[in-house]
Amino acid sequence: MGMDASQQALSTWLNARTRWSMYLAATVLAGCAAPGSPPMAPDASAFMPVGFVTLASLVPDAVQDMRDYSANNFVGRPVAAYDAATCILSEPAALALQAAQVELRAKGMTLKVFDCYRPQAAVDDFVRWGRDLSDQKTKPAFYPDVPKEELFQRDYINEKTGHSRGSTVDMTVVVMDGQRASQVLRGPLADGMDADMGTPFDWFGTQSHTEDRTLSPDVQHNRQWLRALMQRQGFRNLPEEWWHYTLQPEPYPDRYFNFSVR
Repeated sequence: MGMDASQQALSTWLNARTRWSMYLAATVLAGCAAPGSPPMAPDASAFMPVGFVTLASLVPDAVQDMRDYSANNFVGRPVAAYDAATCILSEPAALALQAAQVELRAKGMTLKVFDCYRPQAAVDDFVRWGRDLSDQKTKPAFYPDVPKEELFQRDYINEKTGHSRGSTVDMTVVVMDGQRASQVLRGPLADGMDADMGTPFDWFGTQSHTEDRTLSPDVQHNRQWLRALMQRQGFRNLPEEWWHYTLQPEPYPDRYFNFSVR
């Protein structure tokens, strides 16, 4: 039986109290460490606003390849405000991915995420990089056909992003059982490999457009299948990026958060 409005309100209030209590407890414990011992790290949830969760708390078997914590991204170095390789999302978005994962497991696949919530400080770091035309060391790998001075004009870099609202995820799927996955996907399906989506993640070019017709029929099929999977869970695709999905409606459509990823 579902909760009525008063029960839902009580549940939200209790969750808020629990999150605040965890933060206070973590702070006290960190201050009570024995002299000379390293400080105790508070639980990651203590650094998140109420309403956000780690993806691992709901989908522990999702693959997290968090590119902005590494140098494997178009900036070519770890990005500001990514202090851990942790996927954080609004709770509704994470629950929707949990539902998608149930379907994927049954078909011999698993979720793989590249980016989730993105702090505004990280977006600002992208903007600084984009304006530094002398730094083009990643051009061959990420934007070989796009002049760097046109990255803003072509909307590859912006001063705001939906990622900072907490309900956008960059993702694909990984094959775990090629025989079962072959019932819905096409192309190479070896266990442990990403499904063939035609381009790498964060490739700046028209081939990354979800509906690009210059790609093979297998790739077009896989992208359409991925989009249908995510649409069933309430996500909308960004047409220019086959990997980019935003939950609809967003729980925080007008807020751009700036807490660090830890």
